[in-house]
Amino acid sequence: MGVNSYSDDVSTTVAPTRLFKALVVDADNIIPKLMPHVKNIEIVEGDGGAGSIKKMNFVEGGPIKYLKHKLHVIDDKNLVTKYSLIEGDVPGDKLESVTYAIKFEASGNGGCVCKTLTEYHTKGDYVFKEEEHNEGKKQAMDLFKAVESYLLANPSVYA
Repeated sequence: MGVNSYSDDVSTTVAPTRLFKALVVDADNIIPKLMPHVKNIEIVEGDGGAGSIKKMNFVEGGPIKYLKHKLHVIDDKNLVTKYSLIEGDVPGDKLESVTYAIKFEASGNGGCVCKTLTEYHTKGDYVFKEEEHNEGKKQAMDLFKAVESYLLANPSVYA
């Protein structure tokens, strides 16, 4: 098993606490609302906090049926979360898991910088390619931009 790591930063004018609340604390509600291909997110183990497992179900007919994530850290004081993709259509036969560590840092313009470290834990001697990371990054950016647009259009939400 190998590990390939990638760091990505994205800036926004949305305050870090609002973005954290939307993308981490209330993700189960806001993601299905803003992403039409996500049917729902359900807690399958735990209480929704660290140690819990959540299942993201997608609408029928799409390329992905579901993804399961294990939550490791939800730190609302330091605005940090860490979780792993542990099961679903994405890992397939090449990946054991994918771990994400995300920190929401305040920036000078009242907004924030979201710093993400993504670790791909591969099976066997498979070497994860940057193109594969970029595809996952594109999907994550689609979600980020949808939430960002919603928060900018609704300044009192998660304020």
